[in-house]
Amino acid sequence: MTNINTVYKEIFSSYPNIEVKEHIKKLIELDSYYPYNTTFFCITNTVNQNFEYVSKNFTACTGLSRDEMVQGGMNFFWSLFHPEDINLWLECLKDLMVFTMNNLSDEQRKRMSYTWNYRIKNAKGKYISIIQNTTPLQFDNQNKPIIGLAHYTVLNEDLKMDICASAKYLNQNNEYETLYYKNISSQNLLDVISNRERDIIRLLLLQKTSIEISESLHISKHTVDTHRRNILKKLQMSSTFELENYFKNNRNLI
Repeated sequence: MTNINTVYKEIFSSYPNIEVKEHIKKLIELDSYYPYNTTFFCITNTVNQNFEYVSKNFTACTGLSRDEMVQGGMNFFWSLFHPEDINLWLECLKDLMVFTMNNLSDEQRKRMSYTWNYRIKNAKGKYISIIQNTTPLQFDNQNKPIIGLAHYTVLNEDLKMDICASAKYLNQNNEYETLYYKNISSQNLLDVISNRERDIIRLLLLQKTSIEISESLHISKHTVDTHRRNILKKLQMSSTFELENYFKNNRNLI
């Protein structure tokens, strides 16, 4: 948890004097009218690393205590994260903040919507997938977003998704256009794949056999089979069928 605190503070280092009273007041009033469903929202304060408000649906969606969420702040929420998702999620935040500060004008930052996903442990001890969409409400003196309205959509238990990050801009036609998108999981996944292994994956997607691949790449069938085993091990997949299905849906990655 110390590592998360350190990285989070670096990403959102800002001025401490934040006023959110009016935002909170309006959202609390609206919350009483919202129906119970599989979504909840929070007002996030990245300076104090807490939740200024947690909507009533939080407990209905997770089974967890709304009071504990408010009192424990982001440290409590982070403690629920799936261990495999923490570093990818932090990478999402880093990339989105760098993009925001380097590529967007002050006016654009006021009309942005950011989305990413991860898994948290619910009250039953099961991991549920969360898609978080955050819209900035307030900025510091450097126009860095620090107060946000975060909307969380809860998906099925044990559903594992690639960790992705996106940033959308509400343009002058009142239409959202995607200015940034990155599949963090696949990017990190492919960092461990060598160029030769990429060649083999491409040929596998063309339904080539090990013998045909060996002839095409001028290497032995034994070497091809060794590469295939190493690819499955690196990508934590159990079969060539699983490998082919994954990259058929993500051909741009290989």
